[in-house]
Amino acid sequence: MGSPRIVIIGGGFSGLSAAAVLARRGAAVTLLEKNESMGGRARAWSRDGFRFDMGPSWYWMPDVFHRFFGLFGTSPSDHYSLTRLDPSYRIWFGPNDPMDVPAGVAPLRALFESLEPGAGSRLQAFLDDAEYKYRRGMGDFVHKPALSVMEFADPSLLWALVRLQMLRSFRKHVRRYFAHPKLRQMVEFPVLFLGSTPPRTPALFSLMNHADMALGTWYPQGGMASVVRGMAELARGQGAELRTEAPVHRVRVSGGRVTAVEFQEDGEQRTLPADMVLATADYAHVEGDLLAPEERQYTPRYWETRTLSPSALLFYLGVKGRVEGLQHHTLFFDEDLDPHADAIYENPRWPERPLFYVSAPSRTDDSVAPPGQENLCILIPLAPNLDDTDEIRERYLGMVLDRLEGLTGQAIRDRIVVKRSYAHRDFSADYNALGGNAYGLANTLRQTAVLRPRLRSRKVRGLYFAGQLTVPGPGVPPAIISGEVAARQILRDGVGR
Repeated sequence: MGSPRIVIIGGGFSGLSAAAVLARRGAAVTLLEKNESMGGRARAWSRDGFRFDMGPSWYWMPDVFHRFFGLFGTSPSDHYSLTRLDPSYRIWFGPNDPMDVPAGVAPLRALFESLEPGAGSRLQAFLDDAEYKYRRGMGDFVHKPALSVMEFADPSLLWALVRLQMLRSFRKHVRRYFAHPKLRQMVEFPVLFLGSTPPRTPALFSLMNHADMALGTWYPQGGMASVVRGMAELARGQGAELRTEAPVHRVRVSGGRVTAVEFQEDGEQRTLPADMVLATADYAHVEGDLLAPEERQYTPRYWETRTLSPSALLFYLGVKGRVEGLQHHTLFFDEDLDPHADAIYENPRWPERPLFYVSAPSRTDDSVAPPGQENLCILIPLAPNLDDTDEIRERYLGMVLDRLEGLTGQAIRDRIVVKRSYAHRDFSADYNALGGNAYGLANTLRQTAVLRPRLRSRKVRGLYFAGQLTVPGPGVPPAIISGEVAARQILRDGVGR
């Protein structure tokens, strides 16, 4: 018998991760990506000398990237150059009230102490707890396929689950340590990357604060697209075939087992035989659109009752001259988070006074904008499944520019030379994203580990899933891990399953 033929659907971080792992073990791997370039949500877009990361812009958990590349005897530095950002980011709390968050625990302790006496020592205790959670969570839990609760039946893991505080809310955990509202906001914001709010997120995820404050915020020169290129180079180097502009429209099943994948390429319908299929595209899309009804594990009602991560309205702006008042990453907390969160999670609607985030990589990377000009990406988190029109987008751009200009004290809109918006309908069209979501399935307690959609299909033998809607969860490092975990499960099961 020859090498197992494995088709991977989707060329994002999880697909590229799995392709490299499977090809290294001798599988005949073909990856099919519907868009014109690899990366999934981490694609890049260029115009008139400006280059934009369309999706993820925060490079956290550098150890995950080092570990992954290390599996192949290489390192990130062999593929792209990393710069640690200092300050890590800036937060605007209101007019004339910016605060830079320094890199390193010692200066952070001094900052906390300056705002709240005793908070410096409490920060150390908080981070010690966060480090424990990070080491156990990232070591013992995220690399499990979560196909059975028995995977977590080890007594040492059960005790770890108690210490990891799965049943306590992140907000309650934070408020045990800090009283100052600025400190609370600073500590709580990283969980927004998980697609939920502090009251709805388990205290386990203070591990994100270890990633933020101890491990640091980094930037890969050339943007996140450099990481995508590095992972694609790695996968090809292991022997995987990566094909773009190849949208899949059917997974063939016979006798309850996958047999082939049907896709379009160069204007023609093609069929690729497969012993196994790993779907890293949107889980709900794969089940709902690529499989027959009797081959699906989950009903439309199931997906309707899941808590999705937010969608987002993004603006990619090329601006003449420099925009003062910004760091590489700038968070605008000049409005109350709770009404905005209510508009995302409790009563879905367009928020009246949204919080937003601005990425300005031209502060760190001369290659992303013409000399003396600024590359800006503005992101507003939103509820999924909202009515998304050009008129609404323009209204929100005006709203955000009014606040940005007011806080930084300068004109921006008359200097915009490149502009593009991106929101729900684009996420749906480009990524088949359920409800036009941006990050996948939220990491709530009821959607963690075995409670997430399964990595291995119950209905179809040889069909597996990876990515942001299955284990371990949303975000770039978890996506890389998801692809690796799925690949290892495929190799463990073997073609005969």
